[in-house]
Amino acid sequence: MALGKGLDSLIPNARQTMRDSSAHNNTDRIWQIPLTEIVPNPEQPRRIFSHADLEDLVGSIKKHGVLQPITVTERADGGYELIAGERRFRASQIAGLATVPAIVRTATDQEKLELALIENIQRQDLNPIEEAFAFKRLIDEFNLTQQEVADQVGKSRPVIANTIRLLELPEEIQRALMDGQLSTGKARALLSLKSTKEQLNVFHSLLTQGTTVRDVEHAVAAHGPASRKGSVRRDPNVNMFEDMISKRLGAKVIIRPRGDHGTIEIQFTSREELRRLVDEMGT
Repeated sequence: MALGKGLDSLIPNARQTMRDSSAHNNTDRIWQIPLTEIVPNPEQPRRIFSHADLEDLVGSIKKHGVLQPITVTERADGGYELIAGERRFRASQIAGLATVPAIVRTATDQEKLELALIENIQRQDLNPIEEAFAFKRLIDEFNLTQQEVADQVGKSRPVIANTIRLLELPEEIQRALMDGQLSTGKARALLSLKSTKEQLNVFHSLLTQGTTVRDVEHAVAAHGPASRKGSVRRDPNVNMFEDMISKRLGAKVIIRPRGDHGTIEIQFTSREELRRLVDEMGT
């Protein structure tokens, strides 16, 4: 299944599907399936669904019905499991529909997670922590590389790596990211602090203020070099080189200068990532 092509290859336009359904076998047809026979996708990366966010969709469904079918797969018990279209599924339940139009497909657990992730990313429905957990699951459970995940979801490898790093933050800061109290840029600035206590102190001091990412960076710098990861007196050129190498490798890089000499430290979070880095450097 060519997931890199996005959802269009699995969730065709509703009108086009209706025109084409008679010319294909039954698995390509749209079926009206009772909502009571469908269970949510356990691989769904989105965990927070606000009723208020669904109100417009509920109103549209009440007036026009569900124009784009959801996608499901058959269960061993005879029911169906949702693959993609959870917002339409939930809104249909709230609207009081008895059935929902659906396309039945066959999909592995990995494909179900990938499809749900792609759909949410395309709709910008996931918060940064939900994205980070989903990316990490694809790597840990299905042995994908960061580059393979990037290819599947249409993002760059450094974006995947930097998003996963957000899971290193304390739970309280992660919750603020999920609730929209903290931006991703500010959270990444907090990652440069060495200890959880320092991260939380800066977070608490800035939470009630109208701060920018630059403000957070200044607050982090105010803690002094001993509080920052890779604690040395920082040369702006060294920071620039770290950023360049990090983006190239998709991994956290720390340069430790010692006069005209020094070391470059490349961090990895799994054996798979280590193998990827070795391959990346052409060894």
